[in-house]
Amino acid sequence: MDANSQTMIKAAMQVAQKNGAQSVLIYADALDDLIYESPIPRGLQIIVATKKKKPDYTADAKNSLGRRARSTISIPKIPTTRLGLIKLSLILGTSQGAITPGEVVVCIVGKEDQGLDCFQIVNTLRETELFTSQAAGDIHETIPPAIFQAVLNICMELSSKGREGKPVGTIFVVGDDDKVMQLSKQMIINPFKGYDEEDRNILNPSLKETIREFSGLDGSFVISADGTVITAGRYLGATVGEGGLPQGLGSRHIAAAGITALTKAVAFVISESSGDVRIFKDGKVLMEVEKAPSRR
Repeated sequence: MDANSQTMIKAAMQVAQKNGAQSVLIYADALDDLIYESPIPRGLQIIVATKKKKPDYTADAKNSLGRRARSTISIPKIPTTRLGLIKLSLILGTSQGAITPGEVVVCIVGKEDQGLDCFQIVNTLRETELFTSQAAGDIHETIPPAIFQAVLNICMELSSKGREGKPVGTIFVVGDDDKVMQLSKQMIINPFKGYDEEDRNILNPSLKETIREFSGLDGSFVISADGTVITAGRYLGATVGEGGLPQGLGSRHIAAAGITALTKAVAFVISESSGDVRIFKDGKVLMEVEKAPSRR
């Protein structure tokens, strides 16, 4: 690990102690290794975030942060901003139970393979600009972490790459599917009807391209809590007042707010105009992840 990154981690730990933080979250992909010689303050937990499927950060080494980490969070392998990295790490960590709502977390991030260069203190109880932890707290009780992460990964990929190079706007409604189906209606023939459940499970890698193709349909995807895609092209009829939503959001966001206000489902919305991804729970925006600027 380079000297600057070691200094950043040490400073972040000092800030964490002064601000009553329980955890320090480190984006490991910015580092060439996780060897950190200095002691970790008593009571402070380390969380590692990475885009790599099988990170090799000398986990067996005595002074490796990987070995001393409380948990490792896998985040989507798509371009994102530093703030996007923090948001994704927080929401995925919360959905997995690695981060407790109300916890204060110091997040350290940087550009991949170029060292850590900034950190942010996040009070998950009050930091409503990043995400609403009150709603996030019970996500892992409503949707299994693997399902939540799989849907979020697909949303981030569609946001970044679109369909055939063109922007995509769609909704994924996950969980409480019986009630969601009662409050919605089919706009087209269900393209998933008649297929075995294992063939239309969101965890099935071969389903990804099918979802990409159907993402151009009007309406939403409805997915059960166990990851089975029930249908696509579903019209969400449930609506609520727009008073609690940020200004400028379109019909997809209003529909997502409505269906999550009346059910226990979680909705993921990709904005066709901006590419931003918003997650809704209990009728409110749980988190917004902005699309990374295009590289020139």
